[in-house]
Amino acid sequence: MVPRRGDRTVPVTGTARHDLPETDDFTRPYWDAAAQGRLLLRRCGDCGRAHHYPREFCPHCWAGEDRVTWETASGRAALHTWSVIHRNDLPPFAARVPYTAAVVDLAEGPRMMTEVVDCDAADLRIGMPLTVTFREAADGVWVAVFRPGTAPWPPQGQSSSRTQDPPAARR
Repeated sequence: MVPRRGDRTVPVTGTARHDLPETDDFTRPYWDAAAQGRLLLRRCGDCGRAHHYPREFCPHCWAGEDRVTWETASGRAALHTWSVIHRNDLPPFAARVPYTAAVVDLAEGPRMMTEVVDCDAADLRIGMPLTVTFREAADGVWVAVFRPGTAPWPPQGQSSSRTQDPPAARR
């Protein structure tokens, strides 16, 4: 790649892994749970809303770290959107093309960027039910991905969890 004037793109060299997390004391529970086959979310004790990606504060009401806790997600989701990636030169993605990058609506409310596995691109449908599973990205590092599920989400006759009031507001 030849950088253009003002181009901030840095050529990728070596064997850097762009799919591996930088874990720290805060995110360690998330990655430890993933290695055990559990997806964790953060939920705010003030507004009752869940969020993903993990943050130390609530991005909805700005409650502090002492008001936001970890909880295990149900693992159910609905496909919001996707893109089938046919070319990616970053390690290790080049060896995995084509793959399906996706955004899913988790049953608990948040949207999550992920990958859909075990499904032909022609079979993907917006709103299709998905179930979390985990893929080992590196030795001991597991990431949440989703595969087709069986239970519809949202259940028939209900709106998406993204349009429902958070649990605290329904009390």
